[in-house]
Amino acid sequence: MKLIIISGRSGSGKTIALNVLEDLGYNCIDGVPYQLLEQLIDTVDAPNNKIAITLDIRNLPHEALAIEQLLSALRDKIEIEIIYIDAITTELIRRYSETRRLHPLSKQKLSLSQALERERELIAPLKREAALEIDTTTLSIHNLNERLKIFLQGSSKSKLLIIFQSFGFKYSHPEDADYIFDVRFLPNPHWEPSLQKYNGTEQPIIDYLESQPVVKQTINQIDNLFQSWMPHLEENNRNYVTIAIGCTGGKHRSVFVTERIAARFSSKYQVQIEHKCLPSS
Repeated sequence: MKLIIISGRSGSGKTIALNVLEDLGYNCIDGVPYQLLEQLIDTVDAPNNKIAITLDIRNLPHEALAIEQLLSALRDKIEIEIIYIDAITTELIRRYSETRRLHPLSKQKLSLSQALERERELIAPLKREAALEIDTTTLSIHNLNERLKIFLQGSSKSKLLIIFQSFGFKYSHPEDADYIFDVRFLPNPHWEPSLQKYNGTEQPIIDYLESQPVVKQTINQIDNLFQSWMPHLEENNRNYVTIAIGCTGGKHRSVFVTERIAARFSSKYQVQIEHKCLPSS
């Protein structure tokens, strides 16, 4: 099991970083009390489970020795990596002035600048142990996202999930689709009485549609379109893309085309298939 600890001063972008890790498949917990950390680790059974937490001024002991002992105890049990995120004090003050939130140390009757400086001192042990430090003073959310992905998976590209959906136009349009293709112009097996009882995943329909040149041409054209688009969608930090393919009833043509196109992408991307109008969907 691997534990990623995200730390840094308040307002530096830790919550954004935690969201990035969640998109990468980590189980993320914000602000878990440090007293419960060892108990949390003990209750996670899966050896390959990935966990990310924030550990900062809100949930840390206020003594450097206690922090070092905590890290040592955790390292005895699991692999740990610390990501330390910060920005220059003037930028953190600017961000606080925009959000009008209170600093966690404000109850100690410190000014914001004093609270930020005190916070720097208290979390110094975590900074010293960090495997990665990121200064977000001039970083956009997109840039922070890229830095984290490069560090964690060796590339800034998302592990894109492509959701392929088949549907019937006579029922409804999928509201969550990014792209919709209408294949009602293709030869319709419905008009062959011996084929009506089958769907696009069954061999009689497969044989019928594979024998139609226009079906093969359509599949190739949609495939070529998205093979050229996918690298750009990945670079845009998309986590998933939904491609919907519709015919009249959502049973034959759209199902067959969806299955064939999804198969072409399954070796390179995560693929999920949803047939909206088949009983097993």
